[in-house]
Amino acid sequence: MRYVFFFFCYFLISASGQAQDRMIEADSTITTSHTVTVKGVSVPYTATTGTQPVWNEDGKAIATLFYTYYERSDVADRSTRPLVISFNGGPGSASVWMHVAYTGPRILKIDDEGYPVQPYGIRENPHSIIDVADIVFVNPVNTGYSRILDKEVDRKTFFGVNADIEYLAEWINTFVTRKNRWLSPKYLIGESYGTTRVSGLALELQNAQWMYLNGVILVSPTGLGIDRDGPVEAANRLPYFAAAAWYHQMLSDDLLAKDLLTLLNEVEDFTIRDLIPAMAQGGYIDSEVREIMAEKMEYYSGLRKEVILQHNLDVPTSFFWKELLRDHGGYTVGRLDSRYKGIDEKEAGDRPDYNSEITSWLHSFTPAINYYIREHLQYKTDIKYNMFGPVRPWDRTNDNTGENLRQAMAQNPYLNVMVQSGYFDGATTYFNAKYTMWHLDSSGKFKNRLRFKGYESGHMMYLRQEDLATSNEDIREFILDSNAEGRAAKY
Repeated sequence: MRYVFFFFCYFLISASGQAQDRMIEADSTITTSHTVTVKGVSVPYTATTGTQPVWNEDGKAIATLFYTYYERSDVADRSTRPLVISFNGGPGSASVWMHVAYTGPRILKIDDEGYPVQPYGIRENPHSIIDVADIVFVNPVNTGYSRILDKEVDRKTFFGVNADIEYLAEWINTFVTRKNRWLSPKYLIGESYGTTRVSGLALELQNAQWMYLNGVILVSPTGLGIDRDGPVEAANRLPYFAAAAWYHQMLSDDLLAKDLLTLLNEVEDFTIRDLIPAMAQGGYIDSEVREIMAEKMEYYSGLRKEVILQHNLDVPTSFFWKELLRDHGGYTVGRLDSRYKGIDEKEAGDRPDYNSEITSWLHSFTPAINYYIREHLQYKTDIKYNMFGPVRPWDRTNDNTGENLRQAMAQNPYLNVMVQSGYFDGATTYFNAKYTMWHLDSSGKFKNRLRFKGYESGHMMYLRQEDLATSNEDIREFILDSNAEGRAAKY
C-alpha cells in the first residue's frame, strides 16, 4: 500500500511538472500560402497570423496583439501597393467581423441576407479587396487572442479613447517597419467604435509616428465626439425609424410604393427643415405644431401618434425596437440591424429583452473564426478567442476624434475619408453618419475629399450578399481615387 501511495505522489508531481500555463506568446508568426478568385481572377496570397508585442517606455513587453496579415504574393514592388489596416469596434470587439465577412479573402457561410446556416464554416470571398490592397486585421488588447502580459500594468494604459489610440499607433509603427511597408499608400478602416479609433489614429500617426495616410474608411461610424445632444439627437432618429418601418411594411401604401432612397430623402428634408426647429422649442412649442409634428412622425415612423406624444416627440430607439411590431406578431426588431426580429417573454415593456441581430451573428461567426484560424491559418493555441473581451471601465472622456480627423485632413492634402452605413442600423444610424460627415469640417473646404455610401442592410452591411459586392467595390474605387502617385501633397 505504501508503494502505491509513493507511486501516486510521483504521478502527481510528474503531471504537474509537465503541465503548461495557458499563455499566449508575446511574439510569434505562422505563414501559409493560398489563392482566392476575386472578380474572376485567381489571386495568390500569403496569410501571416501571430502576435506582436506592445512595449512600455522601458522596452518591456506589457501586452501582445494578435493579428492576421494578408499579402498578395505576386507583387514585385510594394512601394505602390496599398496597405489597409483594419479595426473593429466595441470597444472590446475582436477583428472577426470584417475579417471573415467583409474585406478578407475568406468569409463565413451565411445565407444571402446574412442569417446563419449549418453546417458552419468558411468559403472564398469573391469580392475581397486583396486584389488591390494588402490587409492586416488587428485585435486590440483583450480581444481575439490579444492579452495583457504584465499583470501589474495599469489597465488605463489600454482602456480609454486616447490610451487606445496612443498604444495602437506605436504598434502600427512597429508593424509597418517589420513588414517594410513605409513606402506603401496606407489606409485605416474601422467599424463602429473602430471609427472612433481610426479617426484618432489618423492624427496620432501623423503627429507622433510621422506616418501619413491616403485614406480613412468609417464603417457605421460613431459620433466621433461631435456634439448633437438635445433636439438634434432626438430628431435625427426619424430617418432611421422610416427605413426600418419601410422594411417591415409598417408604413402607408403610398410610402411603401416609393423606393427606399426616395422615401429617405423626403424624411431627411422634413427632419432638417421642420422637426429639428420644432423640437428646439421644447415645452413651449405651440400645441397645434406639436400635433402636426406627431402626425408627421406617425406617418414616417410606423408608430402611433399617441405614443409619440407621450414621449414629447422624443422617442428612444430602444422603445422603437419594442413598439414597431408589438401589435403585429409581438416581435421586436434588432438594434444593429432592424431587419432581424426577436421574441421577448412579454409583449409589454419599453425595450427588447435582447439584441436579436447579435445573437444571430454570434451563431455563425464564433464557430467560423475558431475553425478558420486554427485549421486554415494553422495558428493553434489554447487561449480563448474573445469575440468580446473585458475592457471595462473604458475612459470616454476627451473624445475629440472627429476634430482629430479634421486636423489630420487639414495637415495632409492626400487624406480622403469615406463613410459607409446601412439604412437599417439602429445603433449608429445612417443619418447620424451623414451628420457626422457634414460636421467633420464646418468650413466646407473638404467636401471633395469626403464621400458617403449607403446600403439596404444594417450595421454590418456586408452580411447581405448584394451589399458585400457593392461595399467592397466602393472601397476599391476609394483606394484608386485616392491614389496620389506623382501628385505633390500641397494645396
